[in-house]
Amino acid sequence: MKITFKLFATLTDYLPQQARHSNVIELDVAPNASISQIIEPFALPPKLVHLVLVNGTYVEPADRLTRILKEGDTLAIWPPIAGG
Repeated sequence: MKITFKLFATLTDYLPQQARHSNVIELDVAPNASISQIIEPFALPPKLVHLVLVNGTYVEPADRLTRILKEGDTLAIWPPIAGG
């Protein structure tokens, strides 16, 4: 199934080179893949996977191992961001 995958701020460095400018790629994932399984191939450091949204709704860290996406969903991830 196809989903949209977005990484923000410093996490864009983990996307393929051609997707870093737009920060978005379309992924073809298994129908039963969890959020954790989807992001695993990108080797994101766990401490940088801070804010995870599916279709704009926050996903708690404990739910990321079991939350399954649906066709057309958008998975977006932000690292911790400090303001000043």
